[in-house]
Amino acid sequence: MQITNVLLGLALSLVSASAQASIYGYVDAQGVAHLATEKIDARYKLFARGDVLHPSASPAISAERRELLRYLSRHPNLKKFEPLLKAAGSEFAVDSALLKAVMAAESGFDPDATSPKGAIGLMQVMPATAERYGLRGDDRKTLEEKLTDPKTNIRLGARYLRDLQRMFPDQQDLVLASYNAGEGAVQKYNNTIPPYPETRNYVQLVTQIYRWYRPEATTPRLKANIVSTGVKSKRLSLTIPAPGANASKLD
Repeated sequence: MQITNVLLGLALSLVSASAQASIYGYVDAQGVAHLATEKIDARYKLFARGDVLHPSASPAISAERRELLRYLSRHPNLKKFEPLLKAAGSEFAVDSALLKAVMAAESGFDPDATSPKGAIGLMQVMPATAERYGLRGDDRKTLEEKLTDPKTNIRLGARYLRDLQRMFPDQQDLVLASYNAGEGAVQKYNNTIPPYPETRNYVQLVTQIYRWYRPEATTPRLKANIVSTGVKSKRLSLTIPAPGANASKLD
């Protein structure tokens, strides 16, 4: 994919706003990619920093960083589901790069991913959300089984993002916060990012992945929409397995 060189260029320049998270990651010996908002251990290398990077820290990109960026841009399931992402993005007027970023954070490109809370598939759609959009089980398949279908799952995720964008126009941070915590939680805190550590870090992580997939995108003004509560943020880690490997959801 042509995106590889763009991603490498972005990582070299590390162009970022102060509201973005610092992102660390590596690809392990089994070919599984790991991303986190903290340096969990020595294996994690810095890929992007939320603060202004010192000039001395921006020379050549390491082999580890190249490997992870290559992994994110060339994951086999990205190519496999690209037509579905483009079709859903076009149908619901949602940037396909945003769909990719959400998919990476939600399922690590694994169509069989499930969460402890019951979210299902590539876009980790909750059954209740699917029912809201008219998906029902029948004699042949349950609703949950239908949600494992990549086309159905991606369309529902894109439709939900479309509706959230209409609810919060030009506020991608609130769209992502709503996708993670529910629009009710965002509205509860007066249309700001809820003071949930997981949600705050989720917004920052997906925003950074989005910039990797679409580096010309404008970074949302996150700080203006975050409620100051003094709550210490919990790190957020993401595992992106190679096809056939076991996936884990966000920690």
